[in-house]
Amino acid sequence: MRQKQRIGLFGSIKTMTITAMLTAMSVVIGIFCKNFLNFGAGPYAGLFRITFENLPILAVGLMFGPIVGGVSGLATDVISYFLSRQVYPINPLVTLGAMAIGLVAGLVSRYLVRQPGKIRIVLSCAAAHLVGSMILKPLGLYQFYGVAVLWRIPLYLAIAPVEIILLCLLYRNKTVHALLDGKGGHREYSTSH
Repeated sequence: MRQKQRIGLFGSIKTMTITAMLTAMSVVIGIFCKNFLNFGAGPYAGLFRITFENLPILAVGLMFGPIVGGVSGLATDVISYFLSRQVYPINPLVTLGAMAIGLVAGLVSRYLVRQPGKIRIVLSCAAAHLVGSMILKPLGLYQFYGVAVLWRIPLYLAIAPVEIILLCLLYRNKTVHALLDGKGGHREYSTSH
């Protein structure tokens, strides 16, 4: 019991470890994409980039719920901002969008679509991308790019299905299947909340 109190919102060392690994993976993917898959130039630098940095955040939200998912999204955005060659200053609304990715995925999978399976993955990830990637992040980036930020919406209409397909393919693995269905050792967030 004392061990659980020491690790706070994560509930177990296993949850904290998996969350830390997926958050680090998201940071690495984000830095790579921000630095090497960025197709905007001049005033549009940073606007057009292909990135799959949300995939690990979505997985955290699905596995461990909205709070842990939101913390993972927040940490990913802040850490990758400081480690990449970001062209605009840190923006609380963009960070809120990254946080919303994990938060919404966790909320939808825990409270709206509780039946385990691929439908839960699809609906949770689609809602997370709608709120975080297509509404909050563009609102935050509007001050830097103006209406050109609307090009990010069709970009995420292509990226979101790829991330959803990858999560569904990962779902075939028994270990990932158990984690995404809430049977991976984190009972506090999986069925009781």
